[in-house]
Amino acid sequence: MGHERHPMSPRLTHCPQGLPREAYFDTGWFEREMKTIFARQWVMAGRHADFTPGTMRRVSVGPAPVIVARAADGTVAAYHNSCSHRGSELCRAEQEPLGKLIRCPYHAFAFSAADGSLVATGHAVPTPDFNRAAHGLKPVASRIWNGFLMLNLAPDPADIFADVGLSTLANWPMESLVTGHRWETEIACNWKAFWENFSECLHCPGIHPELCDMVPLYGKGLMGPSEALGWTPEEPNAPPLRAGAKSWTMNGEICGPVFPGLSEAERLAGYSFVTLWPSAYVVAHVDYVRSVRIIPLSPERTMLSAQWHFSAETLAQPGFDPAQVAAFAKIVMEQDGEASEMNQRGMRSPAFTRARLMPEEYEIHRFHQWILNEMEMRQ
Repeated sequence: MGHERHPMSPRLTHCPQGLPREAYFDTGWFEREMKTIFARQWVMAGRHADFTPGTMRRVSVGPAPVIVARAADGTVAAYHNSCSHRGSELCRAEQEPLGKLIRCPYHAFAFSAADGSLVATGHAVPTPDFNRAAHGLKPVASRIWNGFLMLNLAPDPADIFADVGLSTLANWPMESLVTGHRWETEIACNWKAFWENFSECLHCPGIHPELCDMVPLYGKGLMGPSEALGWTPEEPNAPPLRAGAKSWTMNGEICGPVFPGLSEAERLAGYSFVTLWPSAYVVAHVDYVRSVRIIPLSPERTMLSAQWHFSAETLAQPGFDPAQVAAFAKIVMEQDGEASEMNQRGMRSPAFTRARLMPEEYEIHRFHQWILNEMEMRQ
């Protein structure tokens, strides 16, 4: 009995195949992902508060260059960064001042920043067959989730996808948190290779000594107790962090006041993950929150954009250095990036055709099935 899989365990009952090799290298596959997954799903663009009122900023949503226009009163609208006249980009710099109009720098067509409607055609004088109402800016859907700005290219977008539910962070003061530290790095791998690495802990004992010291269960190659053979629901939940540790910092100590609204279980857990396929994950600790965006650049290049978010009270502490708090997760993410690059290089071998997943890689299998469903492919 001690070596059996419990029916409630998430571990797989078989060893399924992974995605085919071309999913990680082929330009056509990558372009199909951009036209399906990234053109339909919500993509995290950053913290809402980081988009300054009275400015417009360029962001990328999958294949599409997008303008986020935040008016002086704080309201947000998003549009494709393309003029309806002849397609010129509208916002050229990373960030530009924004008034009531968005003016094309090429031919001076002007659009309302509030609703994208065409206001003026510059020196051009259209004939009566020109339908001004049909030539406004193409809108991009936007919404705020836990203080993050989410964008969606679909004309009628579905709800945000989250693996554990959109209310998971309800006890954290997400809206009021302030970004205290930022870090970006470009890694030489397919975006899915990084997500796959994120989705299992079989690699943890060999790749993450610091993380395994912080979370001893990871040192057994498991993400959660229920993955273990012999696990039963009656087993008591032991605190996942090492004895004495309270948060993911270099010494395990909290960096500031514990968020007051957390439940006892949330405090004991020390961390809560929310995965937002395809673009981001959020890790909430008792004293700060980290968000990581995964941005595909090409079939074999991916940008990681990480931010650390704190309460204003924590940031105001004398001598507080958010970079010291970020140092622990940076070590882990650098190790993950190197592992993902190593995996990408190995998959270039003609000997590799597709992965054969292990029972502990149930989350990768679920990710692959989601990918194929979103791309309207069957395996």
